[in-house]
Amino acid sequence: MFGYVRPVREELKCRDFDLYKATYCGLCGAMRRRYGWLAPMFLNYDFTFLALLLSEPEERFAPCRGRCHANPLLKKPMCQPSEALDAAADESVVLTWWQLRDKARDSGLWKGLPARTLALLLKPAYRKAARRRPEFDRCVRESLEKLSALEAEGCSSMDRAADTFAVLLQGAAPASGEAARDRALQQLLYHLGRWIYLIDAQDDLEEDRASGNYNAVAARFGPEGDDEAMKRTLDHSLNLMGSAAQLADFGCRWPVIENILYLGLPLVQQAVFDGSWKQIQKQKIWRHNT
Repeated sequence: MFGYVRPVREELKCRDFDLYKATYCGLCGAMRRRYGWLAPMFLNYDFTFLALLLSEPEERFAPCRGRCHANPLLKKPMCQPSEALDAAADESVVLTWWQLRDKARDSGLWKGLPARTLALLLKPAYRKAARRRPEFDRCVRESLEKLSALEAEGCSSMDRAADTFAVLLQGAAPASGEAARDRALQQLLYHLGRWIYLIDAQDDLEEDRASGNYNAVAARFGPEGDDEAMKRTLDHSLNLMGSAAQLADFGCRWPVIENILYLGLPLVQQAVFDGSWKQIQKQKIWRHNT
């Protein structure tokens, strides 16, 4: 997706940071195992967070060692194959393909060529993932079609546009059979989707103003936006995410999830507003100077 969902490394204990890295590498391994060499190129922090959320609470952290996709000469600790990693891998491929397809369509013939090429290369993996997750595939397709229609008409309701992406991400939580846990995850992911859409619109405000592209923040508040109003609505989503997370059991993964919800997302939000996010975005979590 967008890379906004990341932890604050300095506030994680060593074991919790190892768990996060092992989940990241385990998701990379799942994408490679299920979809070949191209899929791990689209690995991101956002779906690593999804894998953490979907993991069974009783599942212990017992990493194995596997070869790194980026450097096959290295072996790295990674979480062992699980349903949560498989689901996150499948849904990552589905959402990535649809986003590439939309980007190619919206960017025109020449500017959209890179996205069109990547979508073509990824299509066999997408078809396989769509067969495995038909409900999520349908949800993504319908939500992105609705979002495209809203953007085409220049929808002035910021909440209507954000709700569409929120519903999309809400669909990333497969039913587990536990009603309370399913409700908590759906609410958490709904408000995370809303937050991601709005923080991305805020981040792109200046760029979209220059290019003339649709921007939900500009459509609601004008080309200059309204920082104070945006902070209030984003904080509201952060609070609702935190409330939903308190209703579910995440086992040994809770310290990492807690770090992301209560520290990582607010710091990313602050960086978007103070203009430092573009630089931070290029940095890797694994480095000590980030």
